[in-house]
Amino acid sequence: MSRCTDTSKYHLSKGTSAAGAYDLEVTPESAGWGYSGLRIVTLAPGESHTFTTGDAEFLVLPLQGSATVSVAGETFELAGRNGVFASATDFAYVPRATEAVVASVSGGRFALPSARTERDLPARYGPVENVPVELRGAGACSRQVNNYCLPHTFDADQLLVCEVLTPGGNWSSYPPHKHDEAVPGEQSELEEIYYFELDGGENAFGYQRVYGTEDRPLEVLAEVRDGDTVLIPHGWHGPSIAAPGYDLYYLNVMAGPGQDRAWLICDDPAHGWVRSTWTTQDVDSRLPFGPKENH
Repeated sequence: MSRCTDTSKYHLSKGTSAAGAYDLEVTPESAGWGYSGLRIVTLAPGESHTFTTGDAEFLVLPLQGSATVSVAGETFELAGRNGVFASATDFAYVPRATEAVVASVSGGRFALPSARTERDLPARYGPVENVPVELRGAGACSRQVNNYCLPHTFDADQLLVCEVLTPGGNWSSYPPHKHDEAVPGEQSELEEIYYFELDGGENAFGYQRVYGTEDRPLEVLAEVRDGDTVLIPHGWHGPSIAAPGYDLYYLNVMAGPGQDRAWLICDDPAHGWVRSTWTTQDVDSRLPFGPKENH
């Protein structure tokens, strides 16, 4: 099978996709696809940031710090968190065709995941206590998933957002899976962004694998560092590997052309059998991350 080896097109090292106020800016145009986007903005103490949503719906999701979000005549107070490994967070939904102001008294870092939409929904607050925290897999495939904006957790038109936290030495996004064609009841067509942060200092690292099909070749094996991003236009993706000693976090942003907002995946048949082994293994005792009483 022929392979596409232009990894730089899909692996965006920290800082290489900065633009204006944003540490990271991925738009449908820059990614070469139709729907998914992500911006990361860092605010100094007392600083604010104004953005317009245009033809997309957004979340304001604190990665570190707290903020107020003013939009459509309402102001939402986001308590936020001390960091992505500390806890899940509250968030705000910002509809299309609006202007929003994110302001932080003490400063922080905020993700703005987005998806193109033609539907108008109201601005809303997403309380942290309503965010399902799921422990998925077992053994060395144990990971934590914070399900912010999925069909069963929060209403949006096209946007799907979750976080995955993987203890050092474990694999997540495994077995490899894909969602790049519409197969009713079996698979959704979704573009996906992985934004990574790592715990363990400046030497912390992990790996992300993406590979295509015979009809649509794609080949990415990226060493990911804190602040890196991987774009997945199609194909099988996984595993996401946390090197021993370094916990791995990634924010997933997905959207696509489907009229039914759904996240349906298909496992790579070569590796799907791995799921059956989890029934005889315990979930990693290091999970969940953060204060255990909060989960």
